[in-house]
Amino acid sequence: MFYGLIQLSWFDATTAALPFITVALLQLLNAFLIDRPTRKVQKASELTTVASLLAEDDTTKTTAATTTNGKASAANGAENGKVQKQKSEHCEDHEDEDTLSLENLFPCDQSEIYASKKISFIIDEVIQTEANYVNNLRKGLKNYGELGARTDAPEVFKGAENRLCLLGNIEQILELHEKHILPLMLRNQRDLKSLFDEFAVFFDKNEFYCYVIFMMNKKASMQLRQEQRVWLQNVQNEINDKLGIDSFLVQPIQRLTRYPLLLQQFISEFYKSGISCKPVLTSVCKLETRMRRLLDVVNQAEDVPTIDEIAELNLAAQGYFRRATDFEAYHHRSRKKYAAKVFLFDRCLICTEVRKRRLAYRHRYEWSTLELQLNGSKSITIALRKHDAAPKLEYELTAQEASTVTQWLRCARKIIEIERVEAAMRGKFMLPMDLVLMVGAAIWLIWNYL
Repeated sequence: MFYGLIQLSWFDATTAALPFITVALLQLLNAFLIDRPTRKVQKASELTTVASLLAEDDTTKTTAATTTNGKASAANGAENGKVQKQKSEHCEDHEDEDTLSLENLFPCDQSEIYASKKISFIIDEVIQTEANYVNNLRKGLKNYGELGARTDAPEVFKGAENRLCLLGNIEQILELHEKHILPLMLRNQRDLKSLFDEFAVFFDKNEFYCYVIFMMNKKASMQLRQEQRVWLQNVQNEINDKLGIDSFLVQPIQRLTRYPLLLQQFISEFYKSGISCKPVLTSVCKLETRMRRLLDVVNQAEDVPTIDEIAELNLAAQGYFRRATDFEAYHHRSRKKYAAKVFLFDRCLICTEVRKRRLAYRHRYEWSTLELQLNGSKSITIALRKHDAAPKLEYELTAQEASTVTQWLRCARKIIEIERVEAAMRGKFMLPMDLVLMVGAAIWLIWNYL
């Protein structure tokens, strides 16, 4: 029946297939060019250093990453202004299991999981507390989102910039959870593997970076609220809000802390019940690992605004913030040694000197100008590349523990690799696949019917 409707000659088929063949060749060509080096081959000693770092990274499961930061509750974490994190004891074998295994490719019977009343209760709690979180953020924005529009509002609350200082990017956080995370949980509440896998994708795509930005604004918001405490208290009494604006603005930190705690309860009950469903276990452990990594970054982000000249550096232009680490630093040019905190951003590395309650800005380096050398398990050398000359030594960074150096180098190496790939992609000819498909279909239709 269909043969009479559609008749293709070899010429027609070749014409229709030509765009697809062209796309395939372009993609293969681009993939080949991306893998080519974009700069000169480094010295043999540098290659040996990188090889040793890779070996160390593969054999070391960082002690700091598997050590709990105390047994503080979410409420204590909110009071301290730091997000507390805990490591699940049962996830060590699945901590970052991104490789495929045959056991994980096939679905398992999840009815055994839901048969456990405790696990079902934890799942219901995750979803219910998510819905409550969204409602609380929406209510808080209704109460305090337009303080600057009040006739009796102080000048420090008027204008978009002052509003951002007070509330931060809490609207962005609400949008993430209201439009994506809560619907994700509701549609996958009977398919836990899909729930955990889809949730982890948001961390992989850095969608939760909005919490890092929120933490960077925390101190400025707290200072503003403290200065206007009397007026804010009057507003709270007027709208009959028992908790107040402080409780509203601490909820994102409390929620971010709550996630891994709930997942750890789930994993613990999973093992106690003797459930044999490894795909779900692997997915939840991967998600819990990503959450703990985010908590690390959120904790460290609080120190970014304390850098003296951060405003002059234009923080937004530095890319995503990735890590802050304490070192004992020796600066070769000035021959000075001091306690330092080194910040890693996507675009640069920033060195600061620790001075009591503030961080004195010292140097900023683009990643393309740097060479990193591992001197020992606890020491790193930062050198500046020079054209047709030996690298110039800048800093000697020494950590108290080897695990600190391992984590720092792992993060720096990922940033450098992303920068290398992006540099290789610049200026290359790429065709969007859907555009090519549309053009191919148009050519076939025009050839046959016009």
